[in-house]
Amino acid sequence: MSKNILVLTGSAKNAGNSDQMADAFILGAEKAGHTAVKYKTAEKTIGGCKACKACFQNGKACVFDDDFNELASLLEQADVLVFATPVYCASFPAQLKAAIDKMYAFYIGKRPLKIKECILLACGDGEGGPDSYDGLIRSYELIARYRSWSDRGQILISGVKEKGDILSTDGLQKAEALGRSLI
Repeated sequence: MSKNILVLTGSAKNAGNSDQMADAFILGAEKAGHTAVKYKTAEKTIGGCKACKACFQNGKACVFDDDFNELASLLEQADVLVFATPVYCASFPAQLKAAIDKMYAFYIGKRPLKIKECILLACGDGEGGPDSYDGLIRSYELIARYRSWSDRGQILISGVKEKGDILSTDGLQKAEALGRSLI
């Protein structure tokens, strides 16, 4: 059965390492017969959630009219949500984190998402040592648990600092294979 996949990217670099991982994943998913949309949060204006609890009261997910309202309709159509991101200070970049925080609107607005599965594609320089990804992984796993989403996989690639470094790793191959493996 074909799935609708939404890939949220967090990198501000066009064709950066995590962006290339997203593209490889999408290629694999499309080869498997799925539909995938990439949404570049860094190119959007999504303000932080103000916890005003006015979600969906004016017909839009957020009463503060920013690009989250565009993203909200994509979230409502998705079966699978993929986070493709560089690691910034042991977590998600601010642009992607703002989008994640605003998903609170679906809880407050009593509009459950049909998303059942999630995936994490992440890369970074790994200069913080083996625990460089701990904060990101913990956040991702808590988001999945809170939303009752099944974790379909995590691909974490270290040693990528400069644009294009991902090409010297097996990250793109792993991302494409994970995309192809979705059933």
